[in-house]
Amino acid sequence: MTQLRIEDLTIEYAQGGYAVRPIDRFGLVAGDGDLVLLLGPSGSGKTTLLSCLAGLLTPAAGTVHVGDTEVTALSGAALARYRRYGVGIVFQAFNLIPSLNARENVAAPLRLAGIRRREARMRADALLDRVGLGDRAHHRPAELSGGQQQRVAIARALVHDPPLVVADEPTAHLDYVQVEGVLALIRELAAPGRLVVVSTHDARFTPLADRVVELAAVRAEQLSAVRRVELAAGAVLFEQGDPSDLVYVVETGAIEVFRRRIDGGEDVLTTVRPPDYFGEIGPLLGLRRAASARALQDAVLTGYGPREFSRWMGGTARPPRTMRAP
Repeated sequence: MTQLRIEDLTIEYAQGGYAVRPIDRFGLVAGDGDLVLLLGPSGSGKTTLLSCLAGLLTPAAGTVHVGDTEVTALSGAALARYRRYGVGIVFQAFNLIPSLNARENVAAPLRLAGIRRREARMRADALLDRVGLGDRAHHRPAELSGGQQQRVAIARALVHDPPLVVADEPTAHLDYVQVEGVLALIRELAAPGRLVVVSTHDARFTPLADRVVELAAVRAEQLSAVRRVELAAGAVLFEQGDPSDLVYVVETGAIEVFRRRIDGGEDVLTTVRPPDYFGEIGPLLGLRRAASARALQDAVLTGYGPREFSRWMGGTARPPRTMRAP
């Protein structure tokens, strides 16, 4: 039986000289045969999380267990073996080799693993039959529709019969005619002995999933929240990478918005004073904080959830400004 267990997972990497933390202290338990859906907008960490599950990215902290294997503890030959046999990856852009036909694309990982040509071809043909493409074995990717290319990619992910399959936005490049078959096929893959994790913003997956995880979820009580916040000089309101909840209006004092560099230094982005506001992008777009904020002097703020912030904006005489805060 395959169980997925993620504990206190934190993923951090450098981008543009700054530390980016798309996943922070994330936890999840999923059972054998489950189809797990990771929902969230671009930038919410869906693909990054899949990369950790696949052993392609090492987290800053936390653990990932697939069955009895602690993926985050693997290295060297053991990690290479897990990547080859322990997980199948379905890429958003298919990643098929243009010069190879469907059978050859599916058989390629088997040949790289040292499987004899005849055995690899038989396995590839069986998998193409399973995904409904037995009559397209000799077609190259350019001769296949987007849905058919994705089916070939799914067949390739199954060549070693892995206990875990991860799929990154598998319907992103498909039209509505092609989507139905791919959705049904992915649901079928999640069965005893195998667990499937899909990252997507496609809500059509939701009714098929056993578990739905919203990486940038906004709770109903956050939408209409209004909160008064008092900060002493030097106090940090939120840190870069934190989940976003409220948009803040400065009533008194001053707030410094800054980014921490990977070398330990800081870059100040702006200073916000009454009656301006900051921190709107994260809550309104469902993203984590892109910068940190602290009080330059004693300050009083009013925090608004996205719904209440819209009402506040509608009641002010100020002209709209370009969104620039974290």
